[in-house]
Amino acid sequence: MAQQHAARTHHLTFNTDGRPHPLENTLLAVTFVLGVAAVATAGFHGLHAVSTWTGLAGILTGGWGQYISVTTAERYALIIGLGMSGLGFYLGMAHGGFW
Repeated sequence: MAQQHAARTHHLTFNTDGRPHPLENTLLAVTFVLGVAAVATAGFHGLHAVSTWTGLAGILTGGWGQYISVTTAERYALIIGLGMSGLGFYLGMAHGGFW
């Protein structure tokens, strides 16, 4: 019995249901960028305000993204961004807080 082998091409996508999700993907990207910025600035005591504010913004955008996300891949990536945002926020708070 001959069966055809369908070649699968793998590419990075968070829209695993085949539909476009521009708002969810934008929130995911913003959360990830804010999380990276929060963690990067959390290592410097003088940048505690930047770390705290970017971490808080990342937590808020990531929370909203989780609320409206459609696919599991979106939720997975949002959790990574939320974790980085939370870490940056808490370290920024420990180093001096918002001001």
